[in-house]
Amino acid sequence: MLAVLLLALGLRLHGVGFGLPALNDPDEPLFVMTALDMLRDHSLNPGWFGHPATTTLYCLAAIFYLTGAIGIATGRFADAHAFAGAVYADPGIIFLPGRLFIVACGVACVWLIYRIGTRIGDRRLGLLAAFFLAINAVHIEYSQIIRTDVQASVFMLLGTLSAIAIAQDGRRRDYVLAGICVGLACATKWPAAMILASPLCAGLMRWRHERGVPVDLVLLGLVSVATLFVASPYLLLDYPTVLQDLVGEARPVHPGATGAGFLANLAWYVSHPLLRSLGAGGLLLAALGLAGMARDTRIRWAVLPACLAFLVLICSQALLWERWIVPLLPFAALAMAYGLHMAAGAVSRVTRLREGPFAWGAALLLAIPMLHATWTSAEERLHDTRQMAASWVRAHVPPGATILVEHAAFDLFQGPWQLRFPIGSAGCVDVRQALGGRIRYSRVEKLRAGSPVVDIGYVAPARLATCRADYAIFSHYDRYAADGATFGPQLARYRALMRNGEVRANIRPAPGHSSGPDILIIRLR
Repeated sequence: MLAVLLLALGLRLHGVGFGLPALNDPDEPLFVMTALDMLRDHSLNPGWFGHPATTTLYCLAAIFYLTGAIGIATGRFADAHAFAGAVYADPGIIFLPGRLFIVACGVACVWLIYRIGTRIGDRRLGLLAAFFLAINAVHIEYSQIIRTDVQASVFMLLGTLSAIAIAQDGRRRDYVLAGICVGLACATKWPAAMILASPLCAGLMRWRHERGVPVDLVLLGLVSVATLFVASPYLLLDYPTVLQDLVGEARPVHPGATGAGFLANLAWYVSHPLLRSLGAGGLLLAALGLAGMARDTRIRWAVLPACLAFLVLICSQALLWERWIVPLLPFAALAMAYGLHMAAGAVSRVTRLREGPFAWGAALLLAIPMLHATWTSAEERLHDTRQMAASWVRAHVPPGATILVEHAAFDLFQGPWQLRFPIGSAGCVDVRQALGGRIRYSRVEKLRAGSPVVDIGYVAPARLATCRADYAIFSHYDRYAADGATFGPQLARYRALMRNGEVRANIRPAPGHSSGPDILIIRLR
């Protein structure tokens, strides 16, 4: 198990600083800037509850505080003011520690799925499940990004362990622990509350044979709600903001991520993130494992209900995102291990081969395509089209030119150019001026007015003239052009700026070598 954990840690640390100081993930600044605002205001109110992400934001605030304190104590920064100035010039100072925290959560998931495997089976089942999760490409990718998905997975796995304990022993403390995990999971990411289905169903299973279970189920619900509001008290104290953020998150369309109904969304999740991270053989084995797990009473009542509820929830949404499948990846690894465990037992009965060597030999064969996907994904993240665009700018754009850019291109911040960035109703703002004023995320949220993306497509038409520049680096244009019927007004804003412009470069990702959006660099006139 130590070897598996070291493998998981090594794969998640490889390339963890991708993109820095530029910020390639569009949502990472949301969490980081919100945590910084909490520190700046000396407040426990995040002021944003879209995920709701409260536990993540509190952890990030603590990490950033320690980072600054250590920097000041060691003489790297003169004081808190100097630390803040350095962060706005080079976000990597705090983004890297934040990413390392998510890496730790990812490794914790590997350990916890091992614990679950040993509880429902034996040590080999737990090790196989941990091994498959350790090398899962999608899980590794989101273990390197400051988001809520992996941390929510930790609480969901802890809740699953408590649900198994309820199914096996039914002690009152197991209901209490399950409630705590449900509350923390929900305080991290709203859909993670679906983990409640597992301890609830495990308790209902025991209800048929024991007295006193209804009281324990009520206790489970009360502890869940109490933990949620203890962990995130401003869900009550600042409920108008909560309602506003929930409305903002419930969007029917999003460029490049609009779903097509339950069955189509389910097919996409299976054929894209699951197939990419498990491989064809692993996907078939996981299906076999799920069928076998459904025949075991404890697993059927204590593990599968939350998985099914979570899958139904994400497939029912109007949007679809690869990251939404992340909390299910540990359970997919467990299903793979269970299927392999079943296959090894069947082969042993027929051929008299030993189960252990066969199981691990098959696991290593299954690991080949998974590791290939993992390595390819890591290489693609390290060679992003946005960093290629920055290299093009350094080679071709003369000093003093004005550049309109749609992504957080901090790798151009120190260059001899004037940078402009679109922010909704404010139009396109001067980047140095905005960062010099230590812009708050609450200010950005107000200016974007609930728009799904901060880009040219959602700049107020009356402020489009502020976006004039010598060059433009468009990283979102192709997504609007691919669905012009839905995003006609947004596409019109791009074309108004591009009129009579000259395309100087079109940088596209090369599968297996680079990743990122299609980048269009235009010499504007």
